[in-house]
Amino acid sequence: MSVKEKYQPVLDLGEELGIKDGKVTVEEGVLKVKGMAGTQYEKNLLWDKIKEISNGDLSDIKANITVEDESVYARHTVKSGESLSLIAKHYYGDLMKYKEIFAANKGILKNPDVIHPDQVLVIPNL
Repeated sequence: MSVKEKYQPVLDLGEELGIKDGKVTVEEGVLKVKGMAGTQYEKNLLWDKIKEISNGDLSDIKANITVEDESVYARHTVKSGESLSLIAKHYYGDLMKYKEIFAANKGILKNPDVIHPDQVLVIPNL
């Protein structure tokens, strides 16, 4: 299996996330990946996938992934049935961080218990 085939799930994820200015080359058996993620969360997703595939041996891949918008951790489009606490659990692993998400979105949210599908929320850097 070639190094590009090995890391194809990373490249597929990059396409799914809409990574900008993406460039992929193979030099001397090392996959070189470059691009710009929209947010830190997206960058972390890519690195998590790289680490999962590499099993900690990063000798066959070099990635230079920058972040376009460092002012937020992520942007989240609300889906039906979601709550701020569930969104906080997803991004931070802590239900109680909903307070930080609410505070970051006071311009569009008046009550932390009322969110609507298709609202785009800022998920702040903590």
